[in-house]
Amino acid sequence: MAISIEDFIDNLDKSCTKVQRKKFKKDEIITTYIAKRNQICILVSGSADLVRYDSNGNKTIIEHFTKNDIFGELFYVIVTNNELFVKARQASEVLFFAYDNLQHKCKQNCKFHQTFNENMAELILSKVTMLNTRVELLTKRTIRDKLIGYFSILSNRNFSTTFSLPFSLTDLADYLSIDRSAMMRELKYLKDDGFIKKVGNKITLLYK
Repeated sequence: MAISIEDFIDNLDKSCTKVQRKKFKKDEIITTYIAKRNQICILVSGSADLVRYDSNGNKTIIEHFTKNDIFGELFYVIVTNNELFVKARQASEVLFFAYDNLQHKCKQNCKFHQTFNENMAELILSKVTMLNTRVELLTKRTIRDKLIGYFSILSNRNFSTTFSLPFSLTDLADYLSIDRSAMMRELKYLKDDGFIKKVGNKITLLYK
């Protein structure tokens, strides 16, 4: 990707007055999604989850964010305020700014806005690709297919057949929208059938 988020984060304080930088403790709410606000956030450090609770109190982890990931209302159709919220999984630092502000530079030659405007289409395409990957996971018919599909994604991202899960097993079940007890049984079957090796939160794929 052409844009270097690290480059303009490093010079942000010198170049842009319309961006806020905030720190959050583990389990703090970073933001809630509000209709028509068009907020964009960049995770400078740490990790976080985009979470939704339904009317019955069931939790779904919609996305997991790590360093330099981008999130916010701009990437979702929001019809109900505060239904979605982003929660820090660990101590995190986040940049906040509004998409509307990208149309108006805060000062002449603002590198932050210039770089973002030049690469907005590519950023949105990257985000759409990420969301499509999640949709593909959720539409798999069996728990085994969802687990294997997700493990393959993590393996490809890490360029290794061995990787660490970014979630607890409870959160993994919430992320894949499956029953935790049924998922635990399927993980055992995957180990017994020689598909994976699991030590703590580390998974090794044995079928690649």
